[in-house]
Amino acid sequence: MTDIILLDGSMGQELVRRAGDSPTPLWSTQVMIDHPGMVASVHADYRKAGATVHTTNTYTIHHDRLEGTGLEGQFLELHMAALKEAEGMGVLAGSIGPLIASFRPDIHPPYETALPLYAEIASIIAPHVDLILCETVASIDHAKAVLDAATATGKPVWLSLTVDDVDGTRLRSGELLTDVLPIAQKATAILINCALPEAITASMDVLAKGNLPFGAYANGFTKITDAFLEDKPTVDALSARQDLGPDAYAAFAMKWIDQGATIVGGCCEVGPAHIARMAETITSAGHRIVAP
Repeated sequence: MTDIILLDGSMGQELVRRAGDSPTPLWSTQVMIDHPGMVASVHADYRKAGATVHTTNTYTIHHDRLEGTGLEGQFLELHMAALKEAEGMGVLAGSIGPLIASFRPDIHPPYETALPLYAEIASIIAPHVDLILCETVASIDHAKAVLDAATATGKPVWLSLTVDDVDGTRLRSGELLTDVLPIAQKATAILINCALPEAITASMDVLAKGNLPFGAYANGFTKITDAFLEDKPTVDALSARQDLGPDAYAAFAMKWIDQGATIVGGCCEVGPAHIARMAETITSAGHRIVAP
């Protein structure tokens, strides 16, 4: 029997689906503004499904994302709104997403620029969360900046990297996943997120060579399209897989657990039904679901 931490699943895609609104570049932030309370209901559904860690809806709240939207002056207010929606849900992971755009290590700011920007967010969310989750980290430079910013708060930090969808042994920057392991020693756990589950299976063998607790939460997209890599994309540039229902996704999670993973969950297009099936499958296999 192994103790498994079960993360929640997608927030942004779940919010867009429930709201029924046309996606905007602000993604889940816009839905939170237009539909107060919906974030809390998503958190609650993941809790009912069995998740023991709940990720705050702060991933896309960056100054650069808010620029030109009319919300430039609401940076702090938006963070506080997301934190309030997560109150009472149990163990909270304060999400810090990538600056500028996901999957774009080529335009990620240099360390000296990125560090204070990540540090500002970390200082806002740290007093309200149990750990800081640095998500969709696509390069070594990105990892260095966000880790230094997050660990300065004194909170536990989980580093979550995103890997190439074809070669899960490489970051989306093309750098080797093994080269991140020494840098990740500042973290308390290392994860892979927002990549195809097939690629993540290869990543698990790499992370198992390190000495940190590790795991993964995959996305359910068919692929990351060229249109999505353009300036200020919207999620309608991506398509959901039709072959990754709750049973299929749970099978991937069990494979990762067999490889040594002790933290599993879901990313984009992985919803409460997936998490519920994961919870059932994990416990049926004789493991115990626990909080960090």
